[in-house]
Amino acid sequence: MTDMTTLGAGIAALGMIGSGIGLGILVGKYFEAVARQPEVQGKITAFFFIGAALVEAIALFAFAIAAMILFV
Repeated sequence: MTDMTTLGAGIAALGMIGSGIGLGILVGKYFEAVARQPEVQGKITAFFFIGAALVEAIALFAFAIAAMILFV
């Protein structure tokens, strides 16, 4: 395994950091919205879970790409 392969996998893994930051912002804004107007919790919970799933999918894609760079 060369140094450039390791560097490429590390750069590909940076997507997981961005995904973690995005998920933190998403959760924070969700709780802020529910704290301001508790009656909308039922309406925005589904959107929250859809958004969280999309953000997690990006992290999984970044992990898969980094793993493919390292091991394939």
